Amino acid sequence: MSTEELDNFKKSGDYIQSLERGLQVIQAFSQQHSSMTVSDAAKKTGLSRPAARRILLTLEALGFAESKNGSYSLTARTLSLGYAYLSSNNSWSMAHPFMKQFVDQTGESCSISILDGADILYVARVSTKRIMSINLGVGSRLPAYATSMGHVLLANLPKAELEAYLEKMNFEKFTDKTITDKEEFLKVLEGVREKNWGGVDQQFEEGLRSIAVPIRNARGKVIAAMNCSVHAGRVNKDVLREEFLPLLQEAAEQIGQALAAANSSSFE
Repeated sequence: MSTEELDNFKKSGDYIQSLERGLQVIQAFSQQHSSMTVSDAAKKTGLSRPAARRILLTLEALGFAESKNGSYSLTARTLSLGYAYLSSNNSWSMAHPFMKQFVDQTGESCSISILDGADILYVARVSTKRIMSINLGVGSRLPAYATSMGHVLLANLPKAELEAYLEKMNFEKFTDKTITDKEEFLKVLEGVREKNWGGVDQQFEEGLRSIAVPIRNARGKVIAAMNCSVHAGRVNKDVLREEFLPLLQEAAEQIGQALAAANSSSFE
């Protein structure tokens, strides 16, 4: 649904704002914010403090959150929300043979993500060695503007949707190399769009660099991004671009073809 369509739907009688707010609070939790006070939740979501409090209390009553000393954290029950998606939509399992082949060829980790709000959401991953300070897996979320897959996905958004994203975006500087200037960021996305791949060098975490390419459906629409992430001290940019990029592009094309052949309506 486009931004304009969503705005129109919000004005209809079918839209449930309380559900939207509840999901906003759930999505506000992350690796960096594993527990939050009512004030924290209100600040991160833009909700009023009373609204955030009611939502957190409801989540606690339903078993999706627990509280201790005034701070709330999610419980394992929230995994059922992600599992519902994975169990009802197993199309990404088709990608694993191609991802595994790439990992065997390069010895480096490989992931697929989709754009979900301001974040990228991991839907498939084949890892080798841990190179980040946080554990990544299916369901993990990272800020789109600081990741190679995020750059690919944002670069392929319709202009109106990209502008809406940038209007709401609060750029946080994770490292000295994180791009936080809007105009500079737009130039980077323009370059990604032109060359059909993107790369970041230690923008989200020191010592981590990655490249990413789009995965397209049968009509050529970008439905996901696929990346290779490496430790900057082990793999230089030339190796990433000259050796790994062609292999990544080939794998992404094969995955797109496999999804198209399966005629999965989820990606139409």
